[in-house]
Parts: sequence; structure tokens; C-alpha cells
Amino acid sequence: MSSPSSPQSIISVHDVGLNFHKGRSSESLREKLLFRPKKVPAAQSFWALRHVSFDVAPGEAIGVVGRNGSGKSTLLKLVAGVMLPDEGTIDVRDAVAPLIEITGGFVPELTGRENLVLSAGLHGMTPREIDEHFDEIVEFSGVGDFLDTPFRHYSSGMKVRLAFSVISVLDAPILMVDEVLAVGDKAFREKCYARIRQRLDSGTTLFLVSHSENDLKRFCTRALYLKNGVLAQDGPLNEVMQRYAADSES
Repeated sequence: MSSPSSPQSIISVHDVGLNFHKGRSSESLREKLLFRPKKVPAAQSFWALRHVSFDVAPGEAIGVVGRNGSGKSTLLKLVAGVMLPDEGTIDVRDAVAPLIEITGGFVPELTGRENLVLSAGLHGMTPREIDEHFDEIVEFSGVGDFLDTPFRHYSSGMKVRLAFSVISVLDAPILMVDEVLAVGDKAFREKCYARIRQRLDSGTTLFLVSHSENDLKRFCTRALYLKNGVLAQDGPLNEVMQRYAADSES
């Protein structure tokens, strides 16, 4: 079911809420589809997000800010389709390239080479496209010397570099990035910045979750401020950051 949205919107989120159960992880899309939800007493559940609504125009670069636990990553997962809302509707009108959980789709026992092919395939690339972009992905990631090493032996920075390199070549109009720019050395971050800027210049829509005000200002002109699972403010980046800073000091 689609939410009421502007014809110009590439993403519309209407009155969305997600309820989590205490003492257990949130339900994945697979669980929601295959198993009938059990009734949980209200005292044992809480709303991670509630009554969240906004529209995104094609080509916008939006930062998502808020304290830890405010629902930032949960919102990205909902828009990416990794999770389903308990109430409200989400209408995403084009393909999404999500870099939300760096280990998602990667198998520790497989090599970097095997995981590259697996991850690219899971994100919809054909064998021919993988072959065409393989050298580019490896060169960008800088893990060529460890390509045939099991992924479990990679450092967190190496895992991020390989995951970002795969996502960055996807021909998807919407790019979602969750905090991964905080990992890795300065040289690689600069490469990521340049790649994101290249995508934005070509018309890509960006969702960026980051605690770095510099990263947000580098790319975003608009921000969503989540506070205790509620959209506290949606507006120009500078205004939202001022409100967020004031709330953080109080």
C-alpha cells in the first residue's frame, strides 16, 4: 500500500511507527512474513519510532541526526526495506543502495573475493556487471593483497572498505549510508567523500546518518532530527543542527 505523496517525491514516509519487544531483537522482514506476530504486553514493548512523516525529492541529500537510540538506523532500515513498519506506510519509488550494516550479506568463512561476488549479486548485479566492475571495486577498496584471505581475518576498516566499494558502484538512484565513514583511515575517507560527491553530482539521492557535523555539512542541505523515536524537526541543516546542539546541552 502506498502512502499519499507528492508526484515529485522519490521517498514518502507517512505516519510510520515501529514497535520493539524488550528482551528480544526486532523482527526481521522474513520473520514478519513467515510467522504470525505474538501479542506482547504493552509493558514489554516500546515504540522505536512513532508518527514519523516526511517526503524526499529526487537528488536531495539528507542528514539524519539524533542521540544514540533515537531511531536513526531503524529509520534507514525501514526505508531500505530491511524491516517493515508496524503502522504507517513507506513509498520508495526507485532502487536503493544501502550501506547500513557492513557485515550484512558477508560470510566470515568465505574469502574477500567470494564475498565481493556474493554481496554484489545480492544487491542485484548480474555476473557480467560484477566482472565489469570487479577490478574497480578491488582497486577502490585497497584490499587486493588480501582478496583470497577469509573475511573473518579482515579488520573492521578492511570490511568497511570492501563493503563500501561494492555499494558505491551500484547503479541505484538512492544511496543510504549509516556511520561507516567513521571507520577507516583518512585516505580512504577522502576517497569515499569523492565517490559520494560524484554520485550526488549525477543526481543520486542521499540519506546519511552521521555524528560528524563536518560530514553532514559536506553533503547535506536538509536534516531530520529524531528524538526519542519522534521526528522532532525537519528542515535546513544549519537550523536542525542548532536545535540538536541546544537539546544536547540541556
